[in-house]
Amino acid sequence: MALLPDHEIRKLVKEKKMIEPFVDGQIKEIENRKLVSYGLSSYGYDLRVADEFKVFTNVYNSIVDPKKFHENSFVALQGDVCIVPPNSFALARSIEYFRIPRNILTVCLGKSTYARCGIIVNVTPFEPEWEGHVTLEISNTTPLPAVIYANEGLAQVLFFRAGTECETSYKDRNGKYMGQTGIVVPRI
Repeated sequence: MALLPDHEIRKLVKEKKMIEPFVDGQIKEIENRKLVSYGLSSYGYDLRVADEFKVFTNVYNSIVDPKKFHENSFVALQGDVCIVPPNSFALARSIEYFRIPRNILTVCLGKSTYARCGIIVNVTPFEPEWEGHVTLEISNTTPLPAVIYANEGLAQVLFFRAGTECETSYKDRNGKYMGQTGIVVPRI
């Protein structure tokens, strides 16, 4: 596996429409307003979080069970910011739609700006031939409410090229999160 530099990511975006919309370079400020950066970086791509959120709530005394997940465990919100309650989490989605080529695997990590505030972003790898909006899991590990800014950077995607193509891709096995749009809760 080899980590892809910016010029190879740019080439894949042009050839395979790997990221849409694509921001060619780091955006850190708009009209003198500082942002959590997003766009193409040296060896990855900083994706943006959309303005749709599902914030965990315990109003119905639900049990979190991936095999019997209840949609009423979340409150749906839309806006420029999301306040994640203390010691809680929210789901969101990326603005960008990803199409991962068969010989590419990604690792997605939270941005250090949020991590330094106790906000952890957990995203699983984007497997070869997976496509869709990324569902983002945002954990607030602090005892205080935490702000997430919509339309700004939240996580960095690193792209790795395999020496040979995989035998079975995510598309080949009809992965349950293939082509997802919006925020997708656990599926079994």
